[in-house]
Amino acid sequence: MHRLAQRGLAIASTIALLVTAAGCSGDDGSGPGGASVPGVTDTEITVGTHMPLTGPASAGYSKIAPATKAYFDFVNAQGGVHGRKITYKIMDDGYNPANTQQVVRQLVLQDKVFAILNGLGTPTHTGVLDFLKSNRVPDLFVASGSRSWDQPDKYPGTFGFNPDYTVEGKILATYAKTNLAGQKVCFLGQDDDFGRDSLAGVEKVLGAGAVAVKQTYVTSNTNVAPQIGAFKAASCKVVVLATVPGFTALSIGTAARLGFKAQWLVSNVGADHPTLAKQLGAAAPILEGMVGTNYLPMQNDTANPWVQLFTKINKEYNGDAPFDGNTVYGMSVGYLFVQTLLAAGKDLTREKVLEAVQKGGFQGPGLVPLRFSAKDHSGYGGQRLSRVTGGVQSYFGPAYETDEADGPVNEYTAAPVAPPANGVPTVS
Repeated sequence: MHRLAQRGLAIASTIALLVTAAGCSGDDGSGPGGASVPGVTDTEITVGTHMPLTGPASAGYSKIAPATKAYFDFVNAQGGVHGRKITYKIMDDGYNPANTQQVVRQLVLQDKVFAILNGLGTPTHTGVLDFLKSNRVPDLFVASGSRSWDQPDKYPGTFGFNPDYTVEGKILATYAKTNLAGQKVCFLGQDDDFGRDSLAGVEKVLGAGAVAVKQTYVTSNTNVAPQIGAFKAASCKVVVLATVPGFTALSIGTAARLGFKAQWLVSNVGADHPTLAKQLGAAAPILEGMVGTNYLPMQNDTANPWVQLFTKINKEYNGDAPFDGNTVYGMSVGYLFVQTLLAAGKDLTREKVLEAVQKGGFQGPGLVPLRFSAKDHSGYGGQRLSRVTGGVQSYFGPAYETDEADGPVNEYTAAPVAPPANGVPTVS
């Protein structure tokens, strides 16, 4: 009965949204305030997102959208973009694809947002790709490294933000090949494109069959003891994790409980040390030696001008929330979106914003370039390695660039740009 009741509620909600949408269509499809573009008036731009504010992936990730909103509030306080203030509607989907479909339909059909910005998650966002395409809604800077976002012919309005998981897998595997040669490598990945694409990258460098034990997990089951037990039984020495933060902490914590030690090589989406340390509490020292990846300024690098800017904004517009890699990530997304709006021009349309992204050339906090072009919608093109030493996560070695195919992993040597003096980008 409970399931039937839930289904009935979902159907009723969908019908309500369709009725609302039909009612709105009677005003010739115009957006709020009578503007001709959904979500855009003379004074406001309304965009939306779906995020796991609750549920199995909320650890760390629930801080991203509030950080993005804080950056927008900072820009709004300086006059906005071409005179328009940005309103950011944040919807909790609990990292449940069924919820994602519901909240994204609400954002598009009822709230009539201009765009979906930084919707988070591979399994969640995959379920709304066709809906956003059919409604011609810009789908910008998806918070995931799935290669699904990089399909310009099939989804011309979708663009990624993270380096794709195959690129990341190649960089982590290159570290293992160079620094941990001869040691048995094993792999744990999420049971979707996240895990599969990451494993593909690892095997492109180490070779097919080089990964001794391959395990997967689903976010609905928080018991990873069988997977970690398999690694221990096989005497794995290096374990690559393609895991969200909660499952990185679960995996390393479970290994400690089972008496299994390994060199952990962790995907950037699950390697933020402050987030993991909070999850593990008194057991946080077991993260010592963990190698991860990232492509944005390290949150504890107080000499970095981007971290200084974002820390200031966090204090003034985000309630001085605990500052970590998710904060840097969220504000970096906000900075890129403001750049995009500026590049699209004052006469804002959905078509112009997509043209602006596709034109590329954006520079910001990233350690490697964004790869946006007519044929590439994949986001950042590389990463840099980090290590936890003495309880502090720091970068080491150069940044690397590569592709999702069989191209080499090359060092990227150009220095990052500094932020503008007032923290707001100018028209590029």
